[in-house]
Amino acid sequence: MVKHIVMFKLTEKTPENLDLVVKALNGMQGKIETLRFLEVGRDFSASERSYDVVLTTHFDDQAGLNTYISHPEHLPVVKLIRSLCSGSVVVDYEYD
Repeated sequence: MVKHIVMFKLTEKTPENLDLVVKALNGMQGKIETLRFLEVGRDFSASERSYDVVLTTHFDDQAGLNTYISHPEHLPVVKLIRSLCSGSVVVDYEYD
């Protein structure tokens, strides 16, 4: 199994922007055949080090992750989030 985790920092952390990002991420659920699990969370600590939104996804293998990355349901989400975020960090790893 492969886990793909991305954290996003919004350029302007407004309730509207947070809602847009969360809705866009959650909107991928059930639309990408290789996506086995999707979870979206909002940060509540608001520390200087924290990011605003986190996405956790699971795939059967690296090929499934690659399908997701270039999937037509994923690409508009990437475009929207890039327009609203000042940065992101990602980690991809295999697990049992």
